[in-house]
Amino acid sequence: MKISTKGRYALLVLADIAENGREKNVSIREMAERQGISDKYLEGIVSRLSAAGLVKSGRGKYGGYRLVCETKDYNVYEILYAAEDSIALVSCLDDDAEECPMMNDCLTAPLWKHLQDEFRKVMEQISLEDVIEQRFPVEA
Repeated sequence: MKISTKGRYALLVLADIAENGREKNVSIREMAERQGISDKYLEGIVSRLSAAGLVKSGRGKYGGYRLVCETKDYNVYEILYAAEDSIALVSCLDDDAEECPMMNDCLTAPLWKHLQDEFRKVMEQISLEDVIEQRFPVEA
C-alpha cells in the first residue's frame, strides 16, 4: 500500500489545526502558507475530513477549522481512511471492490488479509497526539 499525498496531507492538516487552533479557528490560507500546499488542494482534503466528522468549520471573519475531539482521540487509521480512496494492501481487499472470485481458493489471500489487519491495528494504536509528540507506542 502506498499512502497518497491526500492521506499524508490529511494527517499534516490535523496536526496543523491542533498546533495552531487552540484559541481560534485555522483558515485554509494559513495552513497553505505554513505547509507550502495549495489552497485548492487543501480545500479538498479538509472537505473529506469535515465529511468524516473529524473537523468542524466556522464561517465569517474568524472562520476556519477546528478539531472536533482532543488529539488523543484521533487515530492514524481513521484519518487515512477519511482521506484516501482506499487503504487496502491489495485490490481484492478494497472496501469498494467486488468480491474476488478466487478469494476462497487463493493461497495468498489469507496472508494479505493478515497483513492488512496488522497494519490497521498499528495505525489504530497511534493517535494524532502521538504524531505531534513524535512518540509511537506500538507493540510488536
